[in-house]
Amino acid sequence: MEVKKTTVEKVRELAQPIADELGFFLWDVRFEKEGATWYLRVLIDKDGGIDMDDCEAFTRPMNKVLDEADPISQSYVLECGSPGLGRELRRPEHFEVCIGDVIRVRLIRPDENGEKEFVVGLVGYDKDKILCQKLDEDMNGVENVEFKLADCAYVKLNDDADLF
Repeated sequence: MEVKKTTVEKVRELAQPIADELGFFLWDVRFEKEGATWYLRVLIDKDGGIDMDDCEAFTRPMNKVLDEADPISQSYVLECGSPGLGRELRRPEHFEVCIGDVIRVRLIRPDENGEKEFVVGLVGYDKDKILCQKLDEDMNGVENVEFKLADCAYVKLNDDADLF
């Protein structure tokens, strides 16, 4: 069953005032099926990161608003949490807030040099492409590179590199 974009956007509209009131950044809203169960995942963030108390503070009013508005007709499990380390950049505001950060880009197909994965600095965003800089070993920008978003399998924040 394909979820209409309007359902996710409606949940986003319901979640945004709660996130604003609590001082959180609404990172993403996803409605995903795993096995036989549907999950409504509302991902929030703030400077310094999200903890369990933040998740609880957000979940209580979110549950109430969802019960009142009833934007999803089928049963689902609500999960409110952090987008975590290595978070995927999917929306325009993700790219805008991460300008200046190091990101990982994985292309769907290798480029003309046979490369498929890049760790680069994000320097700009356009609705169809991201502007980046290749980095040297000291993480200094050395060469501009551009990626069309349509060619990317994913773009993720590279804030978990030291964990691997």
